[in-house]
Amino acid sequence: MARKSLMRRGRGGHVGEIDDDKVDTGPSKTALKAEDHALQDLGVALSELPAGRLAALDMPDDLRQAIREYQSIRAHGAKKRQRKFLGRLLRTIDTEPFEKVIEEFRTGNRAEARALHQVERWRDELIADDEAVTRWMAEYPNTDAQHFRSLVRAARKHDAATAPTERHGRAYRELFKVIREQLSNRDTSAQ
Repeated sequence: MARKSLMRRGRGGHVGEIDDDKVDTGPSKTALKAEDHALQDLGVALSELPAGRLAALDMPDDLRQAIREYQSIRAHGAKKRQRKFLGRLLRTIDTEPFEKVIEEFRTGNRAEARALHQVERWRDELIADDEAVTRWMAEYPNTDAQHFRSLVRAARKHDAATAPTERHGRAYRELFKVIREQLSNRDTSAQ
């Protein structure tokens, strides 16, 4: 078997002469590896989507099967091989729809977390300060004032009587539900 020469032939046909005008540089090896790793990461992100979202995606059956196999594999080496296989399958497919779905999923999770944090902040402020109740009532006039104030009083009473490590009482949880409902009602009416 003859070995191929590693040097390119230039115009004159002599080994070692390279014609700069006709050399196709293409993407570098580093760029190709980065692209492969990005596709592998995309495959892993697809495997982490909830089953309902994954089922709704339009994808080839072999990719769907490879994702199921990746999810079931526990051994590190096998998981690494399957990850590379996912990347190889994704090379031949338009990945833009998958990237959009993953980004929407991640953004949705962040938005839900922000909303829960806002509810918790309001609840903590309401329990800690009387003026927070006044601000709440001014900002959310549709709230049943009597029921809301009684929940705040009961949560304060229970909060003062329990140790920080103990579970909070019913009023604390009820207050959370009322705040969450009011905030979600305002968000849906604003849209």
